[in-house]
Amino acid sequence: MIAQDTTSPAGEVTHSGGCLCEGVRYRIRGTLRDAIACHCTQCRRTSGHHAAMTSAASDDLTLTSSGTLAWYRSSAAAERGFCRVCGSNLFWRPEGEGRTAITAGTLDGPTGIKLTEHIFVGDKGDYYSIDDDLPHKVGW
Repeated sequence: MIAQDTTSPAGEVTHSGGCLCEGVRYRIRGTLRDAIACHCTQCRRTSGHHAAMTSAASDDLTLTSSGTLAWYRSSAAAERGFCRVCGSNLFWRPEGEGRTAITAGTLDGPTGIKLTEHIFVGDKGDYYSIDDDLPHKVGW
């Protein structure tokens, strides 16, 4: 496995990750945003539960292997990247924002990030509760 949090020869932090079958691998240059737990219906359906997502500038994300990557237009405003072989939920990319959300569980560890808030809690499943002291937002 590739070390996740390394320093490049230029002195910048890089992160790496990928899908379960390793058909998709990526590298991220620079700092990652801490993770947000999204409880919206789409995230729950694509992940099987809520999705914990970090984010980086799209220009800082490099696909080092993408032969099994597929994109699905999940709404008029965004698309989702996943591995068409193993089914791993990898990316969420909003239209025109220049950033890509990365599923935190696909990062090689240690990640150096932490969960900071819950969003779309009004859409959360009825089979679980959110019992931490982090901020809970009804929407984004």
